[in-house]
Amino acid sequence: MIEKMKAVSIVSSASHKTELLNKLKELGVFHISEKKSADPSLLERFTALNSNFSALKEIEGSSFDEKVLNKEDFEKLDASVTEARSSISKLSDEKTKCTLAADKIKAWGDFDPQSVLSLKEEGIELHFYRMGKKELEALRKNEEVKFVKLASVDKMETVAVLGSAVSSGTEFELPEEGLSQLSERIGKIEQSVSSARKVLSDASKYLSSYKCYILACSNDITYSSASLTVESEDGLIWLSGYIPEANCKDFVDVASQQKWAYMMDDPKNDDEKVPTKVRYNKVTTLMEPVFDILGTIPGYREYDISFWFLCFFALFFAMIIGDAGYGFCFLAVALGIHFKLKKATNLVLLVYVMSFATIAWGAVTGTWFGLEAAMNIPFLKSLVIGPIANYPAYFGYSAVQQQNTIMKFCFMIGTLQLSLACVMNVWTKLGKKDLSFVADIGWLLSINALYYVVLLLVINAEVNLVPVALIILAGFLIVVLFGGMSPDKTFSQGLKAGLADAFTVFLNTISAFGNIMSYIRLFAVGLASLAIAQSFNNMALGFDGWLKVAGAIIFVIGHALNLVMGLLSVVVHGVRLNLLEFSGQLGMEWTGVAYEPFKEKTK
Repeated sequence: MIEKMKAVSIVSSASHKTELLNKLKELGVFHISEKKSADPSLLERFTALNSNFSALKEIEGSSFDEKVLNKEDFEKLDASVTEARSSISKLSDEKTKCTLAADKIKAWGDFDPQSVLSLKEEGIELHFYRMGKKELEALRKNEEVKFVKLASVDKMETVAVLGSAVSSGTEFELPEEGLSQLSERIGKIEQSVSSARKVLSDASKYLSSYKCYILACSNDITYSSASLTVESEDGLIWLSGYIPEANCKDFVDVASQQKWAYMMDDPKNDDEKVPTKVRYNKVTTLMEPVFDILGTIPGYREYDISFWFLCFFALFFAMIIGDAGYGFCFLAVALGIHFKLKKATNLVLLVYVMSFATIAWGAVTGTWFGLEAAMNIPFLKSLVIGPIANYPAYFGYSAVQQQNTIMKFCFMIGTLQLSLACVMNVWTKLGKKDLSFVADIGWLLSINALYYVVLLLVINAEVNLVPVALIILAGFLIVVLFGGMSPDKTFSQGLKAGLADAFTVFLNTISAFGNIMSYIRLFAVGLASLAIAQSFNNMALGFDGWLKVAGAIIFVIGHALNLVMGLLSVVVHGVRLNLLEFSGQLGMEWTGVAYEPFKEKTK
């Protein structure tokens, strides 16, 4: 559930600013509204520490020192890491330049450019050219030009012209260093890089110190931001924010002790800055990792759909992955992580739920790594529900009958989920005495009638269109008449607003049809996954003799790829149906502000 918040404004004397901030930080429940940016130097420091930490983590060795260095020693360590990284970057650029220069003159052989340039001081000026045979013949005919033919370079004639430059061929500009000198420089650069890498390798064992000081810097940033947010005038300071209703008593006790003046009230209806704090129970907390990954936060006045998200997400996951064998693979991963961590985190428990759901769906559809031979095992065959079996011939059904049944099931899920959204809206609006709940009843009628239109168009089901059309029309009219109602409007004002949106309601009705159709993706993606599994199976089983080893490799790699694609499909399709179709029918926009109380972070 989404916890109720109280809007709070605190006033104190300017001389007690530090005490105010320290007490609020200690209390740890006050969410500051419209925080200002922290001191730029702290932000730069935080970025630099994180950058060094990430670099050291990549080269983390076997040794690890849990002891946290004191501030002075850590600053020296961090400075050496920064210098070493900067040095490696500069040396790498220099090495690249030397390598390119060496490649450019490699074809000309090893020579000392300075010895050639020194001849100019003795009156001997040389220019080097590459040219074609015709250009060389033309040069020979020119009696005014003196040159020496050299060995060919890159299959082109090469000459050294004595005296002024000529227009024939392409002139080779003498480099500052020869191959030997460049090779020597590259060797020294590599030694310097090796030394710098040694510094980083030695520092990598102090990752725990970096974590500690990064955390401290993060807390400094939070405090700096809060301090700069505090407003002041005429010897007074004030700060505004929000506190969960459940923590109001703790705040009042502290405010009384510190003699703060404060004002506490419910947030205004048009206040868009109220933070969202979702309180999860033992079941819905499983969805917390998913919401964290997606970065989705419901608005303060929106729904907490964690429970329904979990229920439908588990079903969508199972239908998209669609294979009991894959379900056991997920189960093995969950068990491995559980054993390694020695505890079941929310993510591990979520994988357990997804695993069992996938195993159950795969078992009732007879899908075990896409192997048809699984139906020759009596126990596995006994688990299958014939009308939805992926190998329907074993149960006396045709492929068309099976596919139509699965598609009908997908549309039933869609209709059920969208209808649930309508019922939730009705229940909520009834509590608020919002007459627009009648419009949601209209949507409920339209969605359930549109379900039959979908069946007619997709699987050619027998449907009496007259009552269906009348129900859709009735739903449309109800939405138009009551969709504009709200507690702050009179009936006539709401009626005018609803009539003005008649065309939008028409488009939304078409959209509702599309939303139900959208659930066919569960059938399509599941079918594609099965087809891919069967293709790899056919490839693997096509090898005989010692080539069966290659077949086994193809089997493993093929199913691993199919698993990865299945997981991507879950993100694209399974999450979408919850965050778009279902949430859209609920009227959710997921534009909430995360509740972030001002407090000392410990991790």
